[in-house]
Amino acid sequence: MKAAGATGIAGLAGCTDSLTSGSGSKESVGNYPIEGDTATFGFNVPLSGPYGSEGQDELRAYKLAVEHLNNGGGWVDSQFDDLSGDGVLDYTIDYKSTDTETDKTKAKENARQLIQRDNAIMISGGSSSSVAVNVQAECQNQKVLFMACLTHSNATTGKDCVRYGFREVFDAYHTARALTPVLQEEYGSDNKFYQLYADYTWGQSVEQSMRQFLTEDAGWEQVDSVATPLGTKDYSSYLSEASNSEADVLLLDHYGLDLANSLQQAVDAGLKDEMTIVVPLYNRPMAEAAGDAISGVFGTVAWDSAIDNEPSNQFTQVFQEAYDRVPSGPAQLAYAQTLQYAAAVERAGSFYPPDVIRELEGYQYDNIGMGQETMRACDHQAQRAVPVVRGLPGDEIETGNYYEIVNLTDAEKVTYGCDEGPAAECELGPYK
Repeated sequence: MKAAGATGIAGLAGCTDSLTSGSGSKESVGNYPIEGDTATFGFNVPLSGPYGSEGQDELRAYKLAVEHLNNGGGWVDSQFDDLSGDGVLDYTIDYKSTDTETDKTKAKENARQLIQRDNAIMISGGSSSSVAVNVQAECQNQKVLFMACLTHSNATTGKDCVRYGFREVFDAYHTARALTPVLQEEYGSDNKFYQLYADYTWGQSVEQSMRQFLTEDAGWEQVDSVATPLGTKDYSSYLSEASNSEADVLLLDHYGLDLANSLQQAVDAGLKDEMTIVVPLYNRPMAEAAGDAISGVFGTVAWDSAIDNEPSNQFTQVFQEAYDRVPSGPAQLAYAQTLQYAAAVERAGSFYPPDVIRELEGYQYDNIGMGQETMRACDHQAQRAVPVVRGLPGDEIETGNYYEIVNLTDAEKVTYGCDEGPAAECELGPYK
């Protein structure tokens, strides 16, 4: 297996890329070879719509990553031996950004524009999994790498996986495996649960995975599950049905502004006095928007600044210095995925996509704050720890903290085989 820390020789690698592209020893693939001395990254993020807060934080981190790739700083100096802080393979890194509007059709159009008009050599972004799935399919067709940011659907590295797509964040299957034992220990084994879920690939994944593990492993019984449209503003009728269901636990499988709305409306309707509320996946912007409603609510997060290790602390520091705010999990994903791609290019000695893909496949690393990880070759899904969190009491939320990490579930406790779970449905496409 390849391991993090192999030092890249940037100057020599840059010459190697120019020679191979000039000599014709490697055919054109996607936007390779790059013309000129600037390589463009495309950042396709939701700056509006229900996941707009997440997208804005992602874009902050993308800009920071580009700054550090070109001028040093942050993890480029301290965690990535392959990176020099003087561009990538002697190319200056530029970027173009677009707004997905949290819409999968718009996102796909953006990806095509970034590739065909702006000559992006790599695309990153996401928040909605339907966006990520659409974008990575387009990237596979165009032979441009997609380094997924936030996408939690099982399908992303399951039935909709592609050779040109990679995902760092865990999926819904991982979440259910990490969250179920915590919920069972906290609330026991004799519970009935009800799910409200976002009606698209991500929400469907969460509903299916939570149902599977809560019933099979915890012995809980699902009373019902009800789909809600993305962007719903008024959840009162859905919450009323949940309240009348005689369930003990309500799972709100929503994200972004949708979750802030559904959770606050559930609390306002008094459901927290009747039922235990669980939010399988949330983050700092969502918790901030939900306010005191997040108190006592269990869930998982992609990453959090409260994870006390050197890479996490370093990223939190440079992000705060740049933006005067604490970074969210989506921001950490955006920053990490950009640097992971750049480091793979350096190790490959070329932007040639098949070579970069092979550098990422099976790569082992421990430099982004989540401990030891492997970017698995069979499905391009990172095998990594999953933080389980619980919302803090209201008086502690006022200090600016929103939740505490109650368990950092080790990767081996949530990992599934290449012939199991979502990975069993993955068939990666061609390298070229």
